[in-house]
Amino acid sequence: MSSHHTYKKIELVGSSPNSIDEAITNAVEEASKSVNNMDWFEVTETRGHIVNGAVAHYQVTLKVGFKIENS
Repeated sequence: MSSHHTYKKIELVGSSPNSIDEAITNAVEEASKSVNNMDWFEVTETRGHIVNGAVAHYQVTLKVGFKIENS
């Protein structure tokens, strides 16, 4: 049995009115409904929306790696 794995990466964008952490969690939780074998993520971009001098919304772009299943 081989111990190597092959991964695929997808790009997701999560958002939250509360925090960067919640934006990441929202993206991963939503993707987990349709993507199997997710293993890791990396944040590639962070943005936000400002309203009346305050942060109103967070948006985080992340890449998620998942193992490709063997047939």
